Amino acid sequence: MNNQAQWNSILTFILAMIGLTIGIGNIWRFSYVLYSNGGGSFFIPYVIAIIIMGIPFLILEYGLGFSFKASFSKLMRSIRPEFEIIAWMVVLFVFIVVIYYMVILGWDFVYLLNSFNFGWGDNPASFFTNSVGGSANLANATSFIIPTLTCTLILWVIFWFVSYRDIDKGIGRLSTVLIPLLFILMILIIIYAFTLPNSELGIITLLTPDWSALSNINIWLAAFGQIIFTLSIGQAMVYTYASYLPKNTKLVDEVLLVVVTNSLYEIFVALGVFSILGYMSSISTIPVNELISEGTGLIFVVFPQIFNEMGLMGHIIAPLLFTSILFAGITSSFALFEPMLSSMCDKFGWSRRKGVTILTIVACICSVLLSTGISSHLVEVIDSFVNNFGILILIGAQAIIFGWFYGVEKVIPYLNEFSTIKMGKKWIFIIKYILPILLIAIWIFGLFGLVENSNLFEIVVDLIITVIVVSLSILFTKINRSNNLQK
Repeated sequence: MNNQAQWNSILTFILAMIGLTIGIGNIWRFSYVLYSNGGGSFFIPYVIAIIIMGIPFLILEYGLGFSFKASFSKLMRSIRPEFEIIAWMVVLFVFIVVIYYMVILGWDFVYLLNSFNFGWGDNPASFFTNSVGGSANLANATSFIIPTLTCTLILWVIFWFVSYRDIDKGIGRLSTVLIPLLFILMILIIIYAFTLPNSELGIITLLTPDWSALSNINIWLAAFGQIIFTLSIGQAMVYTYASYLPKNTKLVDEVLLVVVTNSLYEIFVALGVFSILGYMSSISTIPVNELISEGTGLIFVVFPQIFNEMGLMGHIIAPLLFTSILFAGITSSFALFEPMLSSMCDKFGWSRRKGVTILTIVACICSVLLSTGISSHLVEVIDSFVNNFGILILIGAQAIIFGWFYGVEKVIPYLNEFSTIKMGKKWIFIIKYILPILLIAIWIFGLFGLVENSNLFEIVVDLIITVIVVSLSILFTKINRSNNLQK
């Protein structure tokens, strides 16, 4: 299945890669991370993290995917059979992400449908709790939130319809349409945001540097953590997309193009977000720092309040924003789905269509279970565990495996054959020595934060996820070995 799949052009691949990296986190996460970690001074650790971690690891994944052209599980198995279990854990954790990611897109879809007439009313916070995301009250776990359930199911049907096709005809074609549209929509929103009265107040609040923050290790950890998640490094997505590349590809050049595009996008979106917050502060007399919220609170509560105050323009900007989030999210969801699909098709000899259908049904059922009255709380718990514990430690393990057991020197001929910028000893040194240390350190800090802030319910959810991931990883690994023996 994977040996035959291929992008029909480099442009299609680049747009798909941009769609992979630019997700909902760029819109609602980066602005908060930037503001809360030193403002303008945060750009120093941010750029260093891109140079030391983001670009080198992406180049590695591009080289591995392009040269090996097989599923991630097959790659790890070829290095050492015992490493295959790590591959399955990676793709399973990433598959869990797409399950709750589609629920978040379901919330956004509800807001998009309500954005034309401001169906959230005068109290967006109450609307989100009652009609979209629910609350942390576990007594509501047995009831479904119908708008979220309905919109999530619709999105899964659309997802299946696109993924069911060959990689180029489905995801490729959609990316060539949605990514340019996404940029056009965000440019319109940002330009309008810059014209709002007192928008500069928000930008000044965002960019005012706190130079003392640079001596705080947590700021540096936040920068490296942001790069890990914004570029989706070490999650088998980049590797899988690169495995579909045609020959004569300038791998290193394309990495740099994708990284620069992703960074510029999230920086300008942050400026737009804070321009709007500056405007809201001026008309409500509420300080900008009190309006700032992370994630769902910013998009689904604060912004609808702002749209309510905008009048006619609010009815235009609101649909544009929620459409942008939907476009950014859906293109990322395809990438999140692809590593599991690729590995399962390679494992069981499924066709792409069969694999997409089976995995979509499984994922859709799981998303339904996350559409209850504790939807947002459950999504937050799962997201925190999967990203701060599961995926982080596995990225560190990959850095060690690829650097010390596989031998990154093997991919250099593929990287340098057509690329303008050549890789050499400095890149090898970063992969073998710097990245493993950094990634393990970030994981340790993330683990401490997870343990300190977890209650009994969260611990139970974390244990359930761990048992499922480890059990399935062992099962899939053993199935493969028995099949190899028969061959």
